[in-house]
Amino acid sequence: MIRLYLIRHGQTPGNKLQRYIGTTDEPLSTEGKEFLEKLTYPMPEALYVSPLCRCVETAGILFPGKSFHIIEELSECDFGEFENKNYKELSGNQDYQRWIDSNGTLPFPGGESREAFRHRSLTGFQKAVTQCIRNNIKTAALVIHGGTIMNIMEEYADRPRAFYEWHVKNGGGYLAELEPALWQKGRGELCVREVYMEG
Repeated sequence: MIRLYLIRHGQTPGNKLQRYIGTTDEPLSTEGKEFLEKLTYPMPEALYVSPLCRCVETAGILFPGKSFHIIEELSECDFGEFENKNYKELSGNQDYQRWIDSNGTLPFPGGESREAFRHRSLTGFQKAVTQCIRNNIKTAALVIHGGTIMNIMEEYADRPRAFYEWHVKNGGGYLAELEPALWQKGRGELCVREVYMEG
């Protein structure tokens, strides 16, 4: 059995202002760092991290001194025209209203579609799981993004829930377990053991 901690990065200035922060590579806020320093996650054998600054910083705070593997595909969604803006700033934008009316299913104008983002997220997650299985890793942590976690959980969790129902706050996440033998046979499932609703 492999135990996986799926952890959302700490708060950034854009998160506090409820902006769509995807490809924007901003650091953690002072408040975000201070909050993470109060959290305790068990030290994993392997650590996988999105390449974006906020995840790398979070990994360094939660798991000081631990080396980590960057997986590019675990980056957050590219929000295109909505990037680094919040709903107030997008009020009156016809593209934004259409996206809202679609319940978030339309592609982001100039950015990624839900399908492309989902496929990329799952590819990155499969890379991490494959490395764990090959190296006989029993505990691993992934310090990634809210949207990335939601894609992974919607696809693999043993509790059926819609994408947005898997949302976690900054610093929060899930502890899940998977059985390597079943995963390798294409019957992969994440058994959710604990939920960390931090931030």
